[in-house]
Amino acid sequence: MLSQRLIFEIHRLSYEGFSLRKIAALLGLSRQVVTKYLRDPAPPKALRPRPSKLDPFRSQIGQFLEIDPAVSGQVILQRLRALGFAGGYTILKDYLRTVRAPRKKAAFIRFESAPGEQCQVDWGHFGAIPYGNTARKLYCLGVIESHSRMLYLEFTHSQGQQALHRGLLNAFRFFGGSPKKLVHDNMKSAVIEREGPLTRFNDAFLAFLRPFKVVPVACNPGQAHEKGKVEKGAMHYIRYNFLPLRSFTNLDDLQAQANQWRDETANTRIHSTTGERPCDRLRKEAMIPLPEFLPDCRDAAQLRVYDDFAVHFDGNWYTVPPWAVGRKVSVKADNRTVTVYFKDRPIATHKRSWMRKQRLEMPEHREAAKRHKEKYWVSEAAAALLSLGEEVKVYLEELAATGQPLKRSMKKLLALESDYGAQAFLEAIRHATAHRAVGVGYIENILIQNKTPKREHPPVTLSREPLNHIRLIEPSLAEYDAFVIKRRKGGQ
Repeated sequence: MLSQRLIFEIHRLSYEGFSLRKIAALLGLSRQVVTKYLRDPAPPKALRPRPSKLDPFRSQIGQFLEIDPAVSGQVILQRLRALGFAGGYTILKDYLRTVRAPRKKAAFIRFESAPGEQCQVDWGHFGAIPYGNTARKLYCLGVIESHSRMLYLEFTHSQGQQALHRGLLNAFRFFGGSPKKLVHDNMKSAVIEREGPLTRFNDAFLAFLRPFKVVPVACNPGQAHEKGKVEKGAMHYIRYNFLPLRSFTNLDDLQAQANQWRDETANTRIHSTTGERPCDRLRKEAMIPLPEFLPDCRDAAQLRVYDDFAVHFDGNWYTVPPWAVGRKVSVKADNRTVTVYFKDRPIATHKRSWMRKQRLEMPEHREAAKRHKEKYWVSEAAAALLSLGEEVKVYLEELAATGQPLKRSMKKLLALESDYGAQAFLEAIRHATAHRAVGVGYIENILIQNKTPKREHPPVTLSREPLNHIRLIEPSLAEYDAFVIKRRKGGQ
């Protein structure tokens, strides 16, 4: 491109009447160039594409947009930084405008709260997490301290009453105290009934908030903007800044990543509205101090211990010491542990399983169960049954291995042997063993089908009760035969 001075000379000489050939010769230019600048003294510049720091990452950006077309520029910037991108957010934002349509933004009225005046809370649904053949729904509780925009988030597999209380308690601990007001929507764990301005709050929710001195404030139905800070600053922010392009294996892994993002990104960024970092703007001294005794917000249930020394809770079986079989116990659980109590005393603590139909067994409970059953092998009932032969012993061992109540089973088997006779009883044992039918009920059914009870009258009852429980071992005729033969040989 010619300089402005040279362009000026071309036009000056042309004004003085010089021909194209003469102007080109005087200025050392071609006639084509002279003609070009006489026609247009300011032709457009030939733009050469300049290399951009974004060029090596365009394909990666395309992959991100294929995974999530709505992913925000800030999330993509975070991922590109990890890949070595050294450019700024502006060139990325300008490039994204060329590859996707701009978003429409709705207008809203902004209001500010004093420090410690208000927290806003909301639930969000984020799909599910698979655990083996089980899929557990995934929810997130977001809590915003309105003045500072400080964010607390907790992922759970439940939106139940205790899950809400547990999340709020952890949020109050995180903020260093509770607010004067808690703004929420009309979720059933907070509001039972709503009629115009009249609100009937959940009794359990009020009981939880009372020691924290927090006043609940329910939004009007359909007016999500009344808790706009948590809608935009928590749920929307989590959905479009934290979760995109992220993978996790379970709830603990997800929560650990969420805590890191919360502390290193969400609460340390310069907030676009306040111009300050939420962690710097939070005034803990303005929060209401937490009470001395904090409520127990774990999931709770009253259950009975089954014969296999386990309780059934949330789709799984958790073992306890075998001495608790048949007793009622209390089960309390949070997102990580399941604890079993007997008369307010903890007797077992397990890691919570989010799968279903699993048996969570502690080795010491299994060993105690074995010792618990061993005492029945030296009882009078066991001795009477074992005297019937090896077949009965093997069957009793299989019965014990299935976890069925051994004491009760032995008592029933002795009654059947007494009613139907040893021969019929042994035949039933052999038949059940051949068909792998382990259980007192199988023996009873076989005897009913094959025999009728040999005893038609009840036995004589003795006045001394202990004598009624004496059971004699059935004599072996082979022993008498051996004794007689021996005596005969001695006589000779």
